[in-house]
Amino acid sequence: MTVSQIRGESSNHICGNFSKRLFPWVMAKGSNTYNKFVGDRKRSLFANLHGKVLEIGPGTGPNLSYYPKDIHWIGIEPNPYMHPYLHKEAERLGLNIDIRNGAAEWIDAEDNSIDAVVSTLVLCSVQNIAYTLQAVLRVLKPGGRFLFIEHVAAPHGTFLRQVQSTISPVWKVLSDGCQPDREIKLALENAGFTSVNYEYFEVPLPIVSPHIIGVATK
Repeated sequence: MTVSQIRGESSNHICGNFSKRLFPWVMAKGSNTYNKFVGDRKRSLFANLHGKVLEIGPGTGPNLSYYPKDIHWIGIEPNPYMHPYLHKEAERLGLNIDIRNGAAEWIDAEDNSIDAVVSTLVLCSVQNIAYTLQAVLRVLKPGGRFLFIEHVAAPHGTFLRQVQSTISPVWKVLSDGCQPDREIKLALENAGFTSVNYEYFEVPLPIVSPHIIGVATK
């Protein structure tokens, strides 16, 4: 390895570590604003959850206040700098939570053990979306549900799609891996769920305005 490569590796490590430290703070500050746009949808989507509920990438805990109080909540959060925010929010709400390290591509839970898996604004940033959805299917009980709210790629040929694709490399670095032009709905449809139901809605945010909300059943 050359000196320039070593410097490059070091620079990438520093930038990545800084991003992982910064992003939780950004999320914590921005979650209240985002929930003003989608809070009613979250409340409706999560209303009938029961039993073991596993959330992938729960971040700083913006969904915790929308869950029924009697669930057993498990969170798979790979960014350790998110964990203090999660504990603080759970304490504020009086919830007992189980936070586990690991990536969404390999969920730390037994096969066929989870009643519902939740993902909000996560599938855009996982390293391998196909592996992640297979992991979701693995841990869900037969008939279990995958509940999601995700921003999605704008239609091909639109100006917004061009912007998403152009800005994606920089956006990914600044937003902890988020890829605004990822074809999330196609991945959901091809994952092997028994059924996938979703609807589109718009959020007044730049770049990531197109959203889908829905339920996929194992």
